[in-house]
Amino acid sequence: MFSNPYEIIKQLQIMNVHRWYNIANSTVYATLKVLEKKEYIYGSVEKDGNMPDKTIYSLTDKGKQEFVATLQQSILSFDYDTNIFSIAAFFIDALDDPQSLLSQRLKILNSYLEGIEQQITVIKDDIPSIAKANIERTKYIVEAEIAGTESLIHAIL
Repeated sequence: MFSNPYEIIKQLQIMNVHRWYNIANSTVYATLKVLEKKEYIYGSVEKDGNMPDKTIYSLTDKGKQEFVATLQQSILSFDYDTNIFSIAAFFIDALDDPQSLLSQRLKILNSYLEGIEQQITVIKDDIPSIAKANIERTKYIVEAEIAGTESLIHAIL
């Protein structure tokens, strides 16, 4: 994985990350410097004809390990804000066994769904309708995540 800051910014635009997070170009440069200090990446300066020098960044072994660990954690964690998982899904091919991780995610999601359904069955009619509707809304979010995870599993088969 080799890239320069300009290519990273362009990739973020292609992925429509701006719809999830507002990332300024300066943030990309600052993040690269932090990652370099942590020894997750290293930069080498390249010269291309009369063009200005550009720094090409590559993942170190330490960076690859951290990247894989972060992807695994993002896949196996569930949060009602699904942006982190959505971003991790873009890089799922970087994992050795994504199908196994996604299957584990399905188990986690089904456990959440079971808990929500149990909660719905014990809800009394005397609770406010807005509270009942909110619990049902969380059920719909989990069901959507289950469907999306199943779709990813089918896509990698």
